Amino acid sequence: MKKLLVLVMSVSAFALSACNTVHGIGKDLEAAGESVQKNSK
Repeated sequence: MKKLLVLVMSVSAFALSACNTVHGIGKDLEAAGESVQKNSK
């Protein structure tokens, strides 16, 4: 579980650094949240 959290945080940080707009950041955060929800079931 700890490894999954580190992976999700790393991917999120990379995705957020690649975004240029607030709208893009929202989409990235939503995708990260959905990924966490799918993996926690």
